[in-house]
Amino acid sequence: MRTYSLLFLLFTFGITFAQDKNLNELSYNEFLGYVKKFHPLVKKANLELNMAQANLMMARGAFDPKFEVDLSEKQFKNKDYYSKLNGSFKIPTWYGIEIKAGLDSNDGLYLNPENSTSNQALTAIGISVPLGQGLFINQRMADLKKAKIQYNLSQSEIKLQAITVLYDASLTYFSWKKNFTEVKLYEKYNKQANLRYIALKKLIELGDKPAIDSIEASIIVKNRTLNLLDSQLKLAKAKLELSTFLWLENNTPVEIKEDLTPEEILDTTIEETLNTNQPIASEKTLDNHPKINALQNKIEILTIDKKLKANMLLPKIDISYSYLSEPKYFDSYQFNNYKVGVNFYYPLFLRKERGSLKLAQLKLQDAQYSLNLEKVQLENKITGYKTEIQSIKSQKKIIHSLVKDHIQMLNSEERLFSFGESSVFLINTRENNLVSAQLSEITLENRYFVSHAELFKIIANPN
Repeated sequence: MRTYSLLFLLFTFGITFAQDKNLNELSYNEFLGYVKKFHPLVKKANLELNMAQANLMMARGAFDPKFEVDLSEKQFKNKDYYSKLNGSFKIPTWYGIEIKAGLDSNDGLYLNPENSTSNQALTAIGISVPLGQGLFINQRMADLKKAKIQYNLSQSEIKLQAITVLYDASLTYFSWKKNFTEVKLYEKYNKQANLRYIALKKLIELGDKPAIDSIEASIIVKNRTLNLLDSQLKLAKAKLELSTFLWLENNTPVEIKEDLTPEEILDTTIEETLNTNQPIASEKTLDNHPKINALQNKIEILTIDKKLKANMLLPKIDISYSYLSEPKYFDSYQFNNYKVGVNFYYPLFLRKERGSLKLAQLKLQDAQYSLNLEKVQLENKITGYKTEIQSIKSQKKIIHSLVKDHIQMLNSEERLFSFGESSVFLINTRENNLVSAQLSEITLENRYFVSHAELFKIIANPN
């Protein structure tokens, strides 16, 4: 009886031993903090915002004042054929109107008479106005408007890219935690299987058990060892994947220490970390969603393109007027000295212009359809993942109760064995059922974490 009691204590040791809290724990919140701050893909996303700022600066450059000077001279056989100096200063304005001033100083024996300015320079100040195409919208106006919208679009896309990185990092962390927990589980039962095998060999030597029981115990030891080695391999690969998301300043990758462990009780903090416990399915929330904002910005860009294409249907009528005067008489305002111009252009069939407008309208309509569809899909996905999370919570309670029942059944079977009323085969069967239930519990816990990450990705709020 004393031998059976000793054996029972050896059997139950693996289930009841306590674990000390590891001080080298990398919490999930801390892990995401490193990813947000140092991951190269997050930094790369910020470069796109800088590129959008540069494009905006380029678009504004179309409205910069311009100063031009053109000087040309020709001399041949000691004769001054001509000397032409033309300077101009132009100021583009928002509505296609251009204000300009100029100075011409031309002379020479063979100068074209229309370029003659006598012995004095000729000054001019005038204005150019488009009356058809280009008055209310033109290419430079459209480019500047689109550049401003593109800047907002880049901000939304940066959020979406950051969300994707954090989502991928979260899945890697959850995989690491799942494999880490499985390794600890197999280590515990591998240790218990070895203790059982040693104890049975003692009983067989004493003649209290048949030799066949040692083979049964040996089989379970080998199975537990195989399971442990396989889980350790998965854990090693999970650590390598996790290390790809850990960086420090100056783009320095971090190597994970062997004794680093994941957060032990993550299910109590994950909602707060990912901010998935807030009311989120409201219309106001969706209006501020970066994906919705990105689609709305694209629609605004396409709307500007459509207006520009529609403007191309108008005839091109440009008129210009310049007041001319010699510099010393410029303040006398003799408006009978002037230069005017009219430029008219209009295709007869407008097939190119009408085709471009139709294409722009179709693109705009397609983008609007995508926006309406995206709103509905976001609402449904948010509702779906919240429902899934609540369902998994209920399943976790059931599987936890099931694990407790299997532990109780195993303890009872071991107690019967200590009285000689059970067998190693039955104990192994009970233990296998318990291990399967605990693995299912670990898998379900991982599904719970992944569902929160999916909801976080749909909400798209990286803050």
